[in-house]
Amino acid sequence: MLRDWLFEHPRLLFSIAVLLMVFGAVMPFLMVIKLVESTFFWNFLSYGSSTLGLLLGVVAVAASRIKQKRKDDNVSQYK
Repeated sequence: MLRDWLFEHPRLLFSIAVLLMVFGAVMPFLMVIKLVESTFFWNFLSYGSSTLGLLLGVVAVAASRIKQKRKDDNVSQYK
């Protein structure tokens, strides 16, 4: 059910992926300039969000292509 919903809304999935990747890039920068204390939790969270964002971005692009292919197949089917 969740998978079907995510494949129907690839733009939302891509937006979430971008936010996760931005968080994963900004947090290490904030740790380097010592605005946020570098702890194992923040390091792991920033790495995990960056990796998850990359994975979700790939899934969003694939879902977008699958959705476009279905749309193209349905249009060309009746011509």
